[in-house]
Amino acid sequence: MKVSPLRRALQQWLILLLILIAFWSGKTSAHSSSNSYLTLYALNDQLTLRVDIHLRDIDLIFDLDTNRDGQVTWGEVQMRSSELSNWLDQGLQISASGINCSLSKVDLQVSQLADGNYLSAQWFPKCPSITDIANTNFTLRYNLLFQQDSLHRGLLKIDLPNLQSSALLSPERPETQVSLVESGTLRVFGRYIIEGIWHIWIGIDHILFLISLLLLAPLQTSRLRITQWSAAQQVKPVILDVLAVVTAFTLAHSITLGLTVLKWFTPPTNLVEFAIALSVVLAAMNNLLGINSLKRWRLAFIFGLIHGFGFANVLLDLGLPANAIVAALGGFNIGVELGQLVIVLVFLPLAWLLRRTFVYRWLVVVGGSIVIILIGTYWILERSGITI
Repeated sequence: MKVSPLRRALQQWLILLLILIAFWSGKTSAHSSSNSYLTLYALNDQLTLRVDIHLRDIDLIFDLDTNRDGQVTWGEVQMRSSELSNWLDQGLQISASGINCSLSKVDLQVSQLADGNYLSAQWFPKCPSITDIANTNFTLRYNLLFQQDSLHRGLLKIDLPNLQSSALLSPERPETQVSLVESGTLRVFGRYIIEGIWHIWIGIDHILFLISLLLLAPLQTSRLRITQWSAAQQVKPVILDVLAVVTAFTLAHSITLGLTVLKWFTPPTNLVEFAIALSVVLAAMNNLLGINSLKRWRLAFIFGLIHGFGFANVLLDLGLPANAIVAALGGFNIGVELGQLVIVLVFLPLAWLLRRTFVYRWLVVVGGSIVIILIGTYWILERSGITI
């Protein structure tokens, strides 16, 4: 059968898309959670800035692990404390009412958080324009590690008198305005929608899980091998199948997202990350089981519960404004759904157009599932602490 130029171009585009996803996955797997945590708060009526950066990330720049034992110790940090202090000072800037504040001598220490050891730095910025912290507008600029890792993020939590808020700092948005007007419910809702969209788009494990569940949608289930399944003849059953998968995933992760944010149930972060990697592998393996494969909407619901815990960890890292918790939770969840919808709207039309082709059944479904299994297996080993 002669392949039209348009269909050939679509085949090439979809293959390229899968290759890019695989490459991106390999690139980001080593730093799947490269986040720094910044806190701007008042300590005894004195403005205080704290930053926690994973020693693993700093080691990429300063090569702190001098004895090559795989662990960065406080002694190794102390040996480079002067360089680290200068680096931190150059990458952070804070101003009050448009006037730059001077950062005091930094206090360095090593702190242990859920996912490893962090370098903790604390300053007491001197801002000559401040007369009342509660009524001062601040601007914070963060520019650490972005050149080394484009997916690195700074999670800012603001806890000042009359203002509890948060912000996500990235290479595209390294600066944020800290203003009392930001605490309005509508502003919080809109900002957290953006945070939710952004998280699902950079969460490659969530994307691969979703794509795994969508790969078989444009094919008709039969007792033949998957490579011999026929293409769906009508679009309506395909849409209903995808709708069932997406609805189940949405309902499930919304449940656990809410449970965790409201502090009713909070599983260990490392266990959640391991389980998410396992869900990616199992969802992709399910595509290769043929007639014996499980209903994909059931997988979407079961593993969606686990992914919800992952979403909640990000939301808690961002921090929730005490005066607008519901707005923040609702906005973030809606943002995740919108980001997910975009992924479906990009992938599904291409899959529908190519469903009759050898390329789709062999390279996209079979080949794509195998690649996803390999990536997920790497994540399982990495998140288990096994170095490859």
